[in-house]
Amino acid sequence: MLKFRVLIIFAVMFTAMSMMSPFFMTQANLLNMARQCSINGLLAVGMTFVIITGGIDLSVGSTLSLSAIIGCSFIRTDSGSPVIVCIAVTLAIGLAIGLANGIMVAFCNIPAFIATLGASLAAAGAALVFNNGAPISNLKDSYNIIGAGKFAGVIPYPIIIFMAVLAVASFVLKKTPYGRYVYALGGNEKAARACGLNTNILKVSVYVIAGLCAAMAGIVLSSRVKTATAIAGQGYEMDAIAAAVLGGTSLSGGVGNTWGTLAGVLIIGLLRNGMTLLNIQSYFQSIIQGAIIVLAVLIDVNIARRKN
Repeated sequence: MLKFRVLIIFAVMFTAMSMMSPFFMTQANLLNMARQCSINGLLAVGMTFVIITGGIDLSVGSTLSLSAIIGCSFIRTDSGSPVIVCIAVTLAIGLAIGLANGIMVAFCNIPAFIATLGASLAAAGAALVFNNGAPISNLKDSYNIIGAGKFAGVIPYPIIIFMAVLAVASFVLKKTPYGRYVYALGGNEKAARACGLNTNILKVSVYVIAGLCAAMAGIVLSSRVKTATAIAGQGYEMDAIAAAVLGGTSLSGGVGNTWGTLAGVLIIGLLRNGMTLLNIQSYFQSIIQGAIIVLAVLIDVNIARRKN
């Protein structure tokens, strides 16, 4: 029911934007919005796994930045490394940060908010230190095509990558024992442990998934703009959380799905694109987006109260 309501909101917003701006329905704008949505979408898919377990990950934006800037150092035009090395290094960094988050939350009993906030600050600092705050550019064309190329000259690769990850994530959550375990952990951790589930390993796994998704987003973003910077992922964690919650993923845990997250991603992307087309100043955009995040959380809390 909630996902249906979210789709209605998206349809209303889409129709309104079509009427308010003559540039909204152009092919160039729609493709640009879809590419941007794919980056937040990858982050939001990983965030959905974490929030379903009752956790939160504030480090995905910094993970995006750090993994991309380290990975892209291997793929500059003056480097002899193949693209696969860059991708492997980027994913490895994302996995390592996710693993560290999971261990802190599951085995060190550090609250997820504090653990991932600390990881976010550390990763952001490491990204600045890695190349002295300077961007890494002059990336190979064979890498840039990931974010800027199109399949059959029509469908941008970032959209294909996002939809593939979304489909796999949806299958894992809905059709596999692992997915059922994730929901069980978020629904009632004590009951899940009593049923014999290794809740600590499950917690670690969802943060690893979030880290890998953030690294993939870093690959897509850096290859799209042909540059990796230490601040590329700044603020993306808030968009990812907002998209997941708007799509029906409960901050209380145990409830959510990736297709609902897709609806949330589209709403966030539509809102940001529309405000840009309407020439709304950036600081007003931040106020509006912040208000939407708070509203989404309020709705989530009220729904949880009614169920209880």
